[in-house]
Amino acid sequence: MRWLAPIPPRRGCLLLCVLLVALCSIPGSSSSRVVTLDSIDIFTTHELLPISKPTVYFRCNGDNNKTYLLDVKEANSIYTFKGEESWQPLTELPEKKCKRCGLYEEDTFIKDDVFDEWELCSSDFKDSKYTHFKEGQFNATFLCSNCTASAGHSGAHESSAEVETKKASVAVIIIVSVLASVLVIIGLFLGYKYWQKRKRERDQARFLKLFEEGDDIDDELGLSNEL
Repeated sequence: MRWLAPIPPRRGCLLLCVLLVALCSIPGSSSSRVVTLDSIDIFTTHELLPISKPTVYFRCNGDNNKTYLLDVKEANSIYTFKGEESWQPLTELPEKKCKRCGLYEEDTFIKDDVFDEWELCSSDFKDSKYTHFKEGQFNATFLCSNCTASAGHSGAHESSAEVETKKASVAVIIIVSVLASVLVIIGLFLGYKYWQKRKRERDQARFLKLFEEGDDIDDELGLSNEL
């Protein structure tokens, strides 16, 4: 029987890395709910002097930094963004919990002014888009490509989420099973090749020993001298 050449350890590591990458790339296994600002229109500013330009920023509880909206300086002007600005994204949402977020205007000597504070949830987004309106303050549209809207049907949304979770779990189990099987096959194959090598060494040693014993018998019988 002809056996395949043993798999080099380097190729085995490469195969393992490929399988791990495939595991991490399963849809739903590591989806991020990154929120970006699509557009905003502030209806008023809280500056005492009309000539002063506001410093507007967005922030959620749990986030370390404020996100300054550097371009937003005028009231009643619609600002649109590509989502690729240096200050984007605004935040990242967990799957089943909301974040308390707000839009503020920074002040130097007094407490920052609040445009509005609200609960920002993944389920608020419909077709990856969510619009928040605060009368007399602002109107803003946010984007989140991996957020799913309940659209007033929370039970259906939860059911869909459970289905996606189960699908992801099945895919993970399949990948892990395949990975374990490959590792076991590689281990058995390498073990067999090692056993074959040891068997050849033992057979060779046994043959050499028999050959040496034959020479000793010839010496004792004097056959080597006659020859």
